[in-house]
Amino acid sequence: MSIPPATNRVQGPAIHVQGLEKSYKELRVLRGVNFEVARGSIFALLGSNGAGKTTVVKILSTLLKPDAGAARVNGFDVAAQGAEVRESISLTGQFAAVDGILSGRENLVLVARLRHLKDPGAIADDLLRRFSLTGAGTRRAATYSGGMRRRLDIAMSLTGNPPVIFLDEPTAGLDPEARIEVWQAVRELAEGGTTVLLTTQYLDEAEQLADRIAILHHGRIIVNGTLAELRQLLPPARIEYVEKQPSLEDIFLTVVGDAGEDDRDGGADSGSQDLKTKSSGK
Repeated sequence: MSIPPATNRVQGPAIHVQGLEKSYKELRVLRGVNFEVARGSIFALLGSNGAGKTTVVKILSTLLKPDAGAARVNGFDVAAQGAEVRESISLTGQFAAVDGILSGRENLVLVARLRHLKDPGAIADDLLRRFSLTGAGTRRAATYSGGMRRRLDIAMSLTGNPPVIFLDEPTAGLDPEARIEVWQAVRELAEGGTTVLLTTQYLDEAEQLADRIAILHHGRIIVNGTLAELRQLLPPARIEYVEKQPSLEDIFLTVVGDAGEDDRDGGADSGSQDLKTKSSGK
């Protein structure tokens, strides 16, 4: 998949957040949040449930007004220049916003028309190709696997090449293979110049993807840095000999990979038999 550079850029950081505060009646969700996101980078916002991650994303995407503080996205003030911010961004929520009745291609054409873009059909075909969905483009989206639906959802978000994209827990509920598919799509977004802010509860996801990581806790950013910088917060590692056993993820991906394309089309029994044969030494 090759993603062209994002358009409509201005100078300075892609996202600048200063002193954001937000309360729901007596509940203070954000208590002065500060961070910046460099252009063309992947920024991961970590935090437990209720930490305020989605609230931050809603404010940055103009869906919610802060009680105090300021934020700029692609150089535009989220409070005073909401229309310009919305033209600069795309938001992929926690659940895929895909119409299961329509085909993958029809979903993309619909979004292109809503954005008043020229030649929606050509745009849809290009996105299907870039996200390796061409073969499934005419199928109803309801027949897609979880990973395919999520890739289609991200492709829909990229219609019009917005320079900034928000991914709110993009791999929640996906199986290991689907997560890796989405990870690859996110990496290639950044390689194409798109700025990605993702929220996640999966620490390995942030470790795999992010250029910088911030941890939001009790409404404040308590640490913010690269993975190498965050590792320096702990005592230096000691060198010890440890016999490393394969993780369950290693086993799963190896077994599924060994099964081959035929197994994905319905020959799963052969993969099970291979595993039994290997384990018995035959």
